[in-house]
Amino acid sequence: PPSFVSIYLNRTWIGLRFLRALRLMTVPDILQYLNILKTSTSIRLAQLISIFISVWLTAAGIIHLLENSGDPPYFKNSQVVSYWNCVYFLMVTMSTVGYGDIACVTALGRGFQVLFLLVGLAMFASCIPEIIDLIGTRPKYGGCYKNERGRRHIVVCGHITYESVSHFLKDFLHEDREDVDVEVVFLHRAEPDLEFEGLLKRQHTRVKYFQGSLMNAMDLERAKVHEADACLVLANKYCQDPDAEDAANIMRVISIKNYSDDIRVIIQLMQYHNKAYLLNIPSWDWKQGDDVICLAELKLGFIAQSCLAPGFSTMMANLFAMRSFKTSPDMAAWQNDYLQGTGCEMYTETLSPTFTGMSFSQASELCFVKLKLLLLAIEVKSDDGGDSKISINPRGAKIPANTVGFFIAQSAEEVKRAWFYCKACHEDVKDENQIKKCKCKNLATFRKGVRAIQLVGRASEHKDDDNLLATTKPGGPAQSSMVNATKPANNVKKNVSVKEEPKPNMNGRPTNKAAVQQKSAKMEVGIADDQAKDFDFEKTEMKYDSTGMFHWTPARAIEDCILDRNQAAMTVLNGHVVVCLFADPDSPLIGLRNLVMPLRASNFHYHELKHVVIVGSVDYIRREWKTLQNLPKISVLNGSPLSRADLRAVNVNLCDMCVILSAKVPSNDDPTLADKEAILASLNIKAMTFDDTIGVLSQNNGASDSLSPLGSPIVLQRKGSVYGANVPMITELVNDSNVQFLDQDDDDDPDTELYLTQPFACGTAFAVSVLDSLMSTTYFNQNALTLIRSLITGGATPELELILAEGAGLRGGYSTPETLSNRDRCRVGQISLFEGPLASFGEGGKYIDLFVAALRNYGMLCIGLYRFRDTANAFDASSKRYVITNPPTDFNLLPSDQVFVLMQFDPGMEYRPDWGDGKGGERLLRAGHSVVGGPPGHSVVGGPPGHPAGGGKKPDSS
Repeated sequence: PPSFVSIYLNRTWIGLRFLRALRLMTVPDILQYLNILKTSTSIRLAQLISIFISVWLTAAGIIHLLENSGDPPYFKNSQVVSYWNCVYFLMVTMSTVGYGDIACVTALGRGFQVLFLLVGLAMFASCIPEIIDLIGTRPKYGGCYKNERGRRHIVVCGHITYESVSHFLKDFLHEDREDVDVEVVFLHRAEPDLEFEGLLKRQHTRVKYFQGSLMNAMDLERAKVHEADACLVLANKYCQDPDAEDAANIMRVISIKNYSDDIRVIIQLMQYHNKAYLLNIPSWDWKQGDDVICLAELKLGFIAQSCLAPGFSTMMANLFAMRSFKTSPDMAAWQNDYLQGTGCEMYTETLSPTFTGMSFSQASELCFVKLKLLLLAIEVKSDDGGDSKISINPRGAKIPANTVGFFIAQSAEEVKRAWFYCKACHEDVKDENQIKKCKCKNLATFRKGVRAIQLVGRASEHKDDDNLLATTKPGGPAQSSMVNATKPANNVKKNVSVKEEPKPNMNGRPTNKAAVQQKSAKMEVGIADDQAKDFDFEKTEMKYDSTGMFHWTPARAIEDCILDRNQAAMTVLNGHVVVCLFADPDSPLIGLRNLVMPLRASNFHYHELKHVVIVGSVDYIRREWKTLQNLPKISVLNGSPLSRADLRAVNVNLCDMCVILSAKVPSNDDPTLADKEAILASLNIKAMTFDDTIGVLSQNNGASDSLSPLGSPIVLQRKGSVYGANVPMITELVNDSNVQFLDQDDDDDPDTELYLTQPFACGTAFAVSVLDSLMSTTYFNQNALTLIRSLITGGATPELELILAEGAGLRGGYSTPETLSNRDRCRVGQISLFEGPLASFGEGGKYIDLFVAALRNYGMLCIGLYRFRDTANAFDASSKRYVITNPPTDFNLLPSDQVFVLMQFDPGMEYRPDWGDGKGGERLLRAGHSVVGGPPGHSVVGGPPGHPAGGGKKPDSS
């Protein structure tokens, strides 16, 4: 101890306590034992710093001792220097600066300083640069997520780039969303570039970025994934290998679920067949909110619905993207109408008690007329407390209390009117903006109870709901249909048919539903009359798949469906769908099944199915064929979509829609050239001219005057387009910017956003990028994706997905009352205002009158208009139409307008005679006119539109 030394020397002795500083060298080891230091970088950094500081402080202690003691034996030449001055002195010395304000005066001190300079200088020169290097290389975006304010957060990962993130944030943080109090945490391996950093700084209050891998549990811990509200996985839509991209993202999901099995995951996948692998993850559960947005399924589904109702893809895409419209007097009238529609989005809200007990059509009419809201669908909870289902425009169902409705409106604020509406207080209110919360006692208790259990628009509200569609259980409630609440067809007959008296026979069969039911009293569900004859479940051939959702046919070899150019020219194709497909034999599969299946939904009668003719490389189509072989009415022409001879052979001018797709992989050198074939094909068809004497419909004497009341004369009476520019067409693009090349006569600037361009507004272009918005939509409202998917896919169900996951394709099934009841669901259609019972509204009528009449008389829900861009009757007027989503109530209608409708399934009439004149006519729907054709190489001409000639024999399913 220093005191003993002091007694021996007979003077003050400072002691060697400074040697304790050497213990600092053990600090890194202690931190490793405590599992605080885990990475090699942090361990090395701690070792360097501890060595440097301990040597520095120990050497300062030696100088302090020697200088304050003096030289032995007399210790006369000491100087008083504090310890911290010695620390300062050694740092100045080590750094070779040497100010000279402090200096050693003792011989021992000077001798130690000379020795220390050799060690200290070497240490300073080696340790300091390495420390600086280690600190400099530490990730700028390391660290952990700290949620100080108690806000919810989501983790976004996968394909994280400036472009994908800016699109995502623009939609996710949109001002129209109510209470977006959610922080977005991005987790990605690479550092953001300067452009991306600028975006992060602009959104720094709501966005955080961390560098790390989703496959590493420590990085998941840093991002607090286990506390997150959801985890979103973005896919690279422009990747070279879609299957590899999907496999990587599925591995990310496995890692997330392995780390936290109860977190909600929403993933984008490129290919439909990869959805099956998600079902193999034990903790993947769509009932808990897990969901997959399959880009191929939805993209081709949107395009398929555009074949039934041109422009529908644009309308739906605008509905789930958050946009604020700003009309301007400088814009063309059509642009203002279109932009007003783009401001509409899909929202959910609980219906007030006033709606309880109403039918859906009454509720929808009240919402539209009084509240200026468009009610599309309701969520129906099953009586046994099981899974809830979404019913789109259901017929006959009464609305129970606490029902959630799906609305189209401009903002979340508007939709609250459905929650606040009270008949007692608001019945006389003329201005819908005055419908606010009222003080009624009968509403107070209801609201208090509902709000306690429900947070509309929140991501977590539906976690316990089953938000995918479920099949009707035998003996279940009448309203547990797949998409619509069902009801025995005879109760609904009065809403569908205009006349009740028996109709004349066609082909010796009764065509009135009542007659069919008299013939077979045991039938409880709507069965088309072609199936009613000698109806026996055991003997009936399988016409539908095992779920009853799609038409089905026994598997056919692709050779039976291949046409050569001569056979195609001899087959009279009309009202069909031409698919121009660019693909190399080894191109990644795009999943053509997703394009054809919505066109084969069972809520179409067989004769209404449009023939699909695929023009492209047979080598590629052969690889897709196992998914198409069970779907009827498909033909393949082995040729080139750029060959005019091939296009003429398939009567492209008589088709209902020409779809241009490319399965080719985008080039790495110049990704903007990915759409070159699609653009060339589009311009090629537009430049073609056709002989206007072609056309089978003109040979049918009754065709021009036998229109059904809601038929579309523009379609039925045309002999075919003389100019290729008038051929209905939809082109799928990979890059949004290439839309400028589709229309040479448009006025769009090259940097115009896709949704503002003329081809997109007219429904003639579709890009996969519009589906990005679905990630945000699904997070905020899980049911919205289910609603969109059921509208777009024609009725794909979890049961069907399990069947398709087996990889054996669709399975046929015998018709039972349960599967046949699944046909009774609404579908997308397009009605003309030129003739028929609704024609009176085309002559200067108001949209509100059309809406109410269509809903009351036909059970059809009008959701928008498809209007000519040039309404003048000039000779050079453009034939292009544009989409108007949910027009205002006082919107003026024109005779040339076509109306987008969600229409009920007509259970009874397979072949329907015309109202009044007994001549063969078309069904209600624009989508109803179909192929007049037969087996390859045979021409079938004559008979009413949509009927094969020769006594009712149907065309061959090929």
